Amino acid sequence: MSKRLEMIDKMIAAGSSDPFVYYGRAMELKSLGRLDDAMVALELVHARFPTYVPAWHQAGILAREQKQIDRARGFFEKGIAEAKASGNSHALGEMSAELDALAG
Repeated sequence: MSKRLEMIDKMIAAGSSDPFVYYGRAMELKSLGRLDDAMVALELVHARFPTYVPAWHQAGILAREQKQIDRARGFFEKGIAEAKASGNSHALGEMSAELDALAG
C-alpha cells in the first residue's frame, strides 16, 4: 500500500466528511493501477456526495478506458446534470465533450 493511500485511509477512518478525501482515495487507487477498486471508490463518492462533480467526470473516464461505454455515458450524463445545477461551466464543457466523443 502506498503511503499516500495509507494516509487517506486513516483520514477516512477518523471520520472525514470531505468529499475530496474520498475522491483522492479513488484517484490514488487509479494511479496504482487498481482500476476496479478505483471505480468502487468513485461509486462511494457518488453515494455519499452525489453533487461532487469531479467524481462523475473521473468515473466516466475510467469506465470509457475500461470499454464500458454505456456506463461511461451514464456517468457523464449525471455529471453534466450536476455541473449544470452547480454552475460549473468548466466541468460541464469537459463532460459534454467526453459525451460527444462517445457518440462519434
